[in-house]
Amino acid sequence: MDTRQLRLFDDAESALVTRGLKALSRASTHDADALRGHLRQLIDLSNLVRASPSLREPDSFAGKQRSEETLIEHLCENDGLSGELALPLKATLSRTFLIAKIQFLRGFVQACAYYSNRAGDELSELDSRLRDELAQSIYTQLAEELLLALLRKPDVRLATKRRAAEQLIQIWENAQVEIDDFCPLLESAWRARNRVNADLGSLLGTSEYFRLVCEDCPSDFLSFFARDEVSLQQKQAFEEFLFDMTFEEVATLRTAMRNNNVEAISVEWAEQVLGRKIERERVEDRIDPIALYRSYFRRQLAADFRIVAGRPGPRRTAEAYMMIYLLDHNMTARRSADAAACPHPLAPLEGGRARTTGGEDRAAGDEATDPDATGGGRADGGGDEPPG
Repeated sequence: MDTRQLRLFDDAESALVTRGLKALSRASTHDADALRGHLRQLIDLSNLVRASPSLREPDSFAGKQRSEETLIEHLCENDGLSGELALPLKATLSRTFLIAKIQFLRGFVQACAYYSNRAGDELSELDSRLRDELAQSIYTQLAEELLLALLRKPDVRLATKRRAAEQLIQIWENAQVEIDDFCPLLESAWRARNRVNADLGSLLGTSEYFRLVCEDCPSDFLSFFARDEVSLQQKQAFEEFLFDMTFEEVATLRTAMRNNNVEAISVEWAEQVLGRKIERERVEDRIDPIALYRSYFRRQLAADFRIVAGRPGPRRTAEAYMMIYLLDHNMTARRSADAAACPHPLAPLEGGRARTTGGEDRAAGDEATDPDATGGGRADGGGDEPPG
């Protein structure tokens, strides 16, 4: 099966999958055939996505005109409570394809890891490269979830929401688009974070910060949270990112340290205090992108809860603050997967503050306080766009 002709993967992924299936066949015909079956299902999904009408083409349904503009308006008005039901069919199919691709790559990684001891160095090397491809697909899924989260936030500016909606439409239009096509800065930040396990220690974050530097976390990402005018909530969100914990969990640990006169803690001690296992993004020399995915959603759910309950702490994840800045400065690339690479230098902050598209000075990525500048958050969850 020549995956290069199926338009399921980019060229690097296609060559890796073809080589991997051949190598796995020598170790286990049964498992290789199971993956080929999964590949055929991916083909069917890909055909469904391609056969779906473009989200950009003008159309009408039930007496209503539909276009890219009406879809952008619908997405900006959506409060998120309807979930997938509020999305057009092509968007749902595209999201399903990406999840199915992730499941395929996960299965491939599991098989290569299991048979690597029996089949020699080839499968071991394939395991490492497949983990990188799996990670990139998961980071793409994370970026999509991040953009959707911004759309449902009532305190995000309408102009920012429109750019997030435009980027989502680009992703849904082309199932081959991956995070390096539109937001390489966040991909690099996640890739670095995926290679660092938090040691906790005194909970100052110094060790974790410098290990991120050593893993080539983009200086633009790190400097965004280290600038003079960074807000308290942005600092708190960055702490969550560093320690792989929610704001509330970090506060609980610091209180326990004071009460027990403890100056430095271990992961095991923290697990006892928090009553949960702390996942490790890196085990030996292997990354676990699923652990990073779970970390993001733990922090995102906590941020959503704080908004609803009016509790203290960051109202978004660190990644969301960064994404808002990038969107507000037109620094995500809305383009097809085979377009030329987009230069992505972080625009300089003026005196530590970012100037929004509306001309309003505020700490970059912070909440807009003007209700007319936000997307609202309608009680009815937005209009009735879907079919497309």
